[in-house]
Amino acid sequence: MNYLVGAFKPPCNIFISFADGRSRKQVPLKKENGKTVMAALFQSQENIVGEVVIEPIHGKKVEHNGVKIELLGQIELYFDRGNFYDFTSLVRELDVPGELYERKAYPFEFSTVEMPYESYNGVNVRLRYILKVTVSRNYVSNIVECQDFVVRNYTPPPSINNSIKMEVGIEDCLHIEFEYSKSKYHLKDVIVGKIYFLLVRIKLKNMELEIRRRESTGSGPNTYVETETLAKFELMDGAPVRGESIPIRLFLSPYELTPTYRNINNKFSVKYYLNLVLVDEEDRRYFKQQEFTMYRILET
Repeated sequence: MNYLVGAFKPPCNIFISFADGRSRKQVPLKKENGKTVMAALFQSQENIVGEVVIEPIHGKKVEHNGVKIELLGQIELYFDRGNFYDFTSLVRELDVPGELYERKAYPFEFSTVEMPYESYNGVNVRLRYILKVTVSRNYVSNIVECQDFVVRNYTPPPSINNSIKMEVGIEDCLHIEFEYSKSKYHLKDVIVGKIYFLLVRIKLKNMELEIRRRESTGSGPNTYVETETLAKFELMDGAPVRGESIPIRLFLSPYELTPTYRNINNKFSVKYYLNLVLVDEEDRRYFKQQEFTMYRILET
């Protein structure tokens, strides 16, 4: 039986490494099997340079029809699992058809690669970048090895960042104004604001501020929307009185946030909302939701 198993093993090992792998920053990447690995971090327009090593096993001869490496940017929708939509596809031929008897190294380089979208692992969608090495063979299956890497793109702080001012009310019962100091936040930012009670004729017992992420995938009748509550922050416990104001100060750094993604390759969007929740003594809940924009700045 062991002989039979051995017959299906590939006759060689393939190793993919980056030229600056030791010095390049590594970040956690969650794989489809749920495990987290460390992966090299890049941004758009960088050169991706490295080496592919092919090592035949136990002196076996590897006959092949050529060796190539591809750089792929792919989107996978989980309701269409297994179908990858390639938005970036570059290829380099590493070797012409021939035979391999011993370890052989192939340098590769992809220059100033356009990687417009960030790596993302969501509820219903995954965007990933991989290096894929293929050893083409006749009559038997090709030998394929993949190496994941992560892309993050950085945005300068916006030149215009208006505050958010809104009112929420129930006629003759409740009138509240709330204000957030700005509408765009970076991932390590602090949400600062104030809530003013102008009219209170309902017995409120507490108030919370939630950060919600809404991921929408697909289009038309095949649109799937998932909303996650990422953070809950208690603003008030007890009944407010007219004229009272409550300060808001919510640090974003403890939460796993991404930038806002709008219509990525016509496949998905990720948006963030501040959700103000008021609860009265009869446990009725009142909501007011406001979208805000997240962006990533270069970490120093």
